[in-house]
Amino acid sequence: MVDPGADAEAAGRERGRSLPLAGLRVVELSTYVATPLCGLNLAQLGADVIRVEPMGGAVDRSRWPLADSGASLYWNGLNQGKRAVEVDMSSAAGRELVADLIVDAGVVITNSERYRELSFENLRSRRPDLIYAVLAGRHDGSAAVDYTVQAATGFPMVTGPENTRGPVNHVLPAWDITAGMLLTIGLLAAERHRARTGEASRLSVALEDVALAMAGNLGYLAEAQLDDKPRQRLGNHIFGTFGRDFTTSDGQRLVVVVLTARHWRELVEITGLETAFAALEQAFDADFTLEADRFRHREALAGVIAAWMAGRTAPEVDGLLTGSRLLWSWYRTFAELVADDAQLLRENPLLTKIEQPRVGSYWAPGSPLAFGGERSGASPAPAVGEHTEEVFGDLLKVSDARLSELLEAGVIGTPAASRGAR
Repeated sequence: MVDPGADAEAAGRERGRSLPLAGLRVVELSTYVATPLCGLNLAQLGADVIRVEPMGGAVDRSRWPLADSGASLYWNGLNQGKRAVEVDMSSAAGRELVADLIVDAGVVITNSERYRELSFENLRSRRPDLIYAVLAGRHDGSAAVDYTVQAATGFPMVTGPENTRGPVNHVLPAWDITAGMLLTIGLLAAERHRARTGEASRLSVALEDVALAMAGNLGYLAEAQLDDKPRQRLGNHIFGTFGRDFTTSDGQRLVVVVLTARHWRELVEITGLETAFAALEQAFDADFTLEADRFRHREALAGVIAAWMAGRTAPEVDGLLTGSRLLWSWYRTFAELVADDAQLLRENPLLTKIEQPRVGSYWAPGSPLAFGGERSGASPAPAVGEHTEEVFGDLLKVSDARLSELLEAGVIGTPAASRGAR
């Protein structure tokens, strides 16, 4: 009987041979978002990424959202196209296997340095050109997650509706995502350094450093140091420019963003509000072709535009704005994104329909990066221990007899072993 999942995996491997990172092997020891995202980026670019999990699977395999079967949609999304091995990391024999695997691959990404045998120093003594990439919480090595970093770096205090008291957390784990991307960049820089010099690299990224760096790069820290008036919440207004949400007469909501004088002139032309805006300019001694003046008088401008939007239906507004150079979009829920048999997703080449065991068939993203117009498609995530025998047998040349011994001893696991079929 043909296994469609195996066919899809084989097809993905074949595509991977033509991708930029084909031939690069990476061992991943990680949980949650940032380090798995780094591994996903590499896998989608053609690297052979082998995720090492403890017996029974990693703790984040049960993280919500879940399919009806209990399978984590979150975990499957971050671990597409990887291979998975199941190892008892509490045993010396298990750690020895993982160390051998890392030495063979030459690249490891991790968010834990708890095992002495898997330290950079010990592994480098066996592999002098080792690339060792680590995600930390804070610069001093102490623990942190995206949500605590958000709290520590000021962003929840300027997020949310005007006049809100207390913090407003953001649903998007921005620092996990940014750290995962930076870890990917750092690893590829280290790989280039190794190609030039043959030298090893130990690189690290701390979540809190990522947040502080961006707070500095975007001016938040300098503003706080140089301006004695603290940044205020603006609700859905965009700081420093003109942008906000509006509602049509039939209750549809959209966002309009005016960054440039050209955008402003086009908005004036589309709405036909030249007289009203001219009167406001005279009243405020302002020039709305200037970004600063549009921001200063945002409430007055928004009031006029809101009244114009409220007098028109969504189809009327859509007809006027479509094809313009304005920056705008209708607000959509996730449910609306996948409505009509996922038409919006099907029309985007980023998405590929996959068959994920224990979940079913759905549209999933491949890599947003396109090379020569081509991009890697999505592929299923592995089951716990799905590739244990394949990886240790094929890569480390562990004999069948030794694999059986390790299985019997509970040092490694496979899907069959987890069902009691040793």
